[in-house]
Order: sequence, then structure tokens, then C-alpha cells
Amino acid sequence: MKIITVIGARPQFIKAAVISRLFLKDNEIREMIVHTGQHYDENMSNIFFEEMDIPKPDYNLDINGLNHGAMTGQMLTKIEAILMSEKPDMVLVYGDTNSTLAGALAAKKMHIPVTHVEAGLRSFNMQMPEEINRILTDRISDLLFCPTEEAVSNLEKEGYSNIPAKIILSGDVMQDAAIFYSQKTRKPNIELPGIFSLCTLHRAENTDDPAILNNVFRALEYVSEKDTPIVFPLHPRTKAKLNGLNYDFQHSPIHFIEPVGYLEMIYLLKNCACVLTDSGGLQKEAYFFQKKCVTLRNETEWVELVTHGFNYLAGTDYNEILNTYSLTKEKTADFNINLYGNGKAGETIVNNIKSHKGIF
Repeated sequence: MKIITVIGARPQFIKAAVISRLFLKDNEIREMIVHTGQHYDENMSNIFFEEMDIPKPDYNLDINGLNHGAMTGQMLTKIEAILMSEKPDMVLVYGDTNSTLAGALAAKKMHIPVTHVEAGLRSFNMQMPEEINRILTDRISDLLFCPTEEAVSNLEKEGYSNIPAKIILSGDVMQDAAIFYSQKTRKPNIELPGIFSLCTLHRAENTDDPAILNNVFRALEYVSEKDTPIVFPLHPRTKAKLNGLNYDFQHSPIHFIEPVGYLEMIYLLKNCACVLTDSGGLQKEAYFFQKKCVTLRNETEWVELVTHGFNYLAGTDYNEILNTYSLTKEKTADFNINLYGNGKAGETIVNNIKSHKGIF
């Protein structure tokens, strides 16, 4: 069975590490990896392949730094050419990026079955490019692997019982990765505060609006200066936007560091006091390592984390961020709840892919 996997961004590298490792052990499956190049910074791309032992991509498209339409269009064109040449039995995509949609769309137009890992997630915010990507990808996929019961419920509410696709509750491969790599962590080559909170910020809705970006960083500066020092691996998008605002990095109370690899990020997660982020993946990773999370958004795809008191939605208002951060310090949470499959998601996905060979 020949499978082409399309990836292009940090969370997809982590998910692919789980599934690709299982594919390599299975003599019934041959995987080829297409890396779109969507994340092109070395610390956000190459390092993940090296430290997580992901097989070297068979194709690297080097498509990045473009607007959504141009990026997705170029990916679609190049992926289609690869599919015409390789003639795979299935195309596998992860998550909700432009790479995800382009891979699924190219395959579906060529009548190649599509498998979507992390299907059914909804933020219900159509201003997010990721929401558009995940909805469209779900609709044209044949195998829909849902990480949570909530994701299954979302698809059922959208009428997927009337769509010729198979919905499977698989659990979340991100937890598989966290369990597997938690013993391989590596301390970043930087001086860390004794007690610190970990923060990331990269989403367009937070970085593209100067007023929102200013609000968020004023709140982060206050927390870092008055409460707990914040360590902030700085995403290239965010750095560029802050430079555009003439942000004073030199005198900021925030401890900015370069983007880190996955093993270093796990180290930071295991050793931090709290997480502040707008990343969907990091919200879950905080839970995996039993850290409470302040989400710098008005909504989340991972509603079960909010329901059980692990995650707190703060939005982007200065006062709300500070109030929510204070609230997390007062609350306790029981992390002994199985929300994401306890590390067996990868096996479930691979076994179901094999059992559905030739059906679609």
C-alpha cells in the first residue's frame, strides 16, 4: 500500500513522527513524504526531522512566505504533479494548514482516497484560516480520524452520516508523541529563570492587528515583570510584526529566545509553571504535562480542556488576560482524566488505514 503524506508545519511534523514510525515497522505500507516547505525556518522545520527521526522527505516543495491563495495554489499544482507521477493508493494529511487543504484537494480531484488525521475540530470562528482549511478538508476526506468525542459529535451535527466517509474516534497522536519523546528531552542552551511561564504567539488574528498585538504584549510584560518571568520562543511571524511596531526587545521583561525544537519544547513544558499561548497544539501539550494553560484567543477547538478546568480562555484584552492568568493560579485541576487516547492513537489509525485498503 503506497501512501503519500503531505506535511508542512511544526504540529504536523510531530504527528507524522508517530505515524511514520509505525509505517516503517509495517511491511504492508510504503510511505512517501511531501514537505511543502510551509515552515521554512531551520528551527521550525529541519530540526524536527533530525531530532524526531522522521524519514527524510521524498519531495520538498519549498513553498513559503506567500499569501494564502498563492501558497495554497502553488502547493496544489506541485502536489498534483507528484500524485500523477507516483500514483499512490492514499493521501494522508494532518491538521488544518494550507498544506493540509492543498494535499487533500489535489488527491480528491484525482479520485485518490484522502485520510485526515485530526478531523472534526471546530473553533466556529470563520475568521481563522485554519477553520476554513479543516472544514473543507473534512468534507472531501474518506477516512476521518477524530482525536476526541467532541470532534466526532461536530461531524455528526454537520450531517456526516449522509456523507460516504468513515468517522473513527482514534485519540490524539500528539499524546502518543508526548509520551514517546518525554524521556528524550533536551535543555535549551540558554539560561532559564528558576520559575517561569512558557508563552508562544503566532496566529494571524493576534499578530496582524497592531492594537491586539500591543494589548497582548502589555499583559505579557506585566506578568513577566510583576509575577512570573515569561520565556517566549519567538515565532518568525511574531518577530516580524513586533519589529514593525518598533518593539523594544532589549528592555522587555519578557525572556525572548529563538524557536526551539520539539525535544527542547518538551523540556520547557515539563519545567514551566504555566503556559500562555494561542497555539492549538500547545494547549494540549500543556495538558499532557499537567500544566494549566491560558489561551490567548476567544475560542478553542479543544473545548474539553476548558470544560475540565485545564484551559482558560483569556481573549486578547489586557485586563482579561491578567484576570484569567490570576484565576488559573487559584484553581486546581485533576489531570488524571483520559481525554486523548492514552498514547494508542497511532496504532488505531494505522490499523484502520490497513483495514480500509481498497474500499474507497
